[in-house]
Amino acid sequence: MSLLARLTPMIATVALLSACGVSAPAAHPGTIIAVGAENEYANVISQVGGRYVSVSAVESNPNTDPHSFEASPSVAEAVSAARLIVQNGIGYDSYMNNIEAASPSSARKLIDVQKLLGLPDSTPNPHLWYKPSTMPAVAAALVRDLSALEPAHAAYFASNARRFDDSLKPWYAAIRQFARSYGHVAVATTEPVGDYLLEALGTINRTPFPLQADIMNGVDPAPQNVSLQDGLFTHHRVKVFVYNQQVTDALTSSFLTAAKSAGIPVVGVYETMPTPGYDYQSWMLAEVRALSLAVADGRSTEHL
Repeated sequence: MSLLARLTPMIATVALLSACGVSAPAAHPGTIIAVGAENEYANVISQVGGRYVSVSAVESNPNTDPHSFEASPSVAEAVSAARLIVQNGIGYDSYMNNIEAASPSSARKLIDVQKLLGLPDSTPNPHLWYKPSTMPAVAAALVRDLSALEPAHAAYFASNARRFDDSLKPWYAAIRQFARSYGHVAVATTEPVGDYLLEALGTINRTPFPLQADIMNGVDPAPQNVSLQDGLFTHHRVKVFVYNQQVTDALTSSFLTAAKSAGIPVVGVYETMPTPGYDYQSWMLAEVRALSLAVADGRSTEHL
């Protein structure tokens, strides 16, 4: 499903592209126009940049498939006007590279999270925002680049980044608590959206990665992997089913039905931050809490 001209608001403090084809948000003198390719990155830009940034998110609709995004003219206009851009990389938002190449600027700051983390193009899982170490690195890079663009506000950006890092501590504490209490619990997934978080939690993902990758890439999976996944539910070999809410089809729906029939709780994960009501850190904390409820109480949280 295409996101073309279907971009929706994120949170009140972040100005976003709209379905009406609005171009980059107007900015007061001294305000940095910035773009996050995904709304979770736009949210962190907003938290670090504060009153000195005007931020747009390209992808923000939790009801669509980010992998099939098609950029509209309004997106190209916003990217062209941006002085700072954050994008994921690993081919996840490669449309950004094409737009940036069409409107080059030596003054523009670009944070490619893949490159920031030193990851190769062959990295199999592009969902980097679920890795606990990702956003602190992004926040530090934002301080560097925002300060280069507006040196007078460098101390303000650094203070905001410290506040952001501190706000992640409850999430990290919840990860440690889960790992202590439920480490090595077996889970199944549809695709590797939340895999980095599941790894940090100490879970064992029994869904074959080739099946996850095939679903992620829209490829028909091998029948033996589908059968193995079905067996995880019918034979109760997993405690939780982690389900991507944004990329669904007949196969993933059949897995969902099988999990429910077996009484296995379901936890929904997302590729763009659910809105309204969340910032990045509260979203991540909510996912850990949902997984804890699933393991401890058998409670499903299909939608945050």
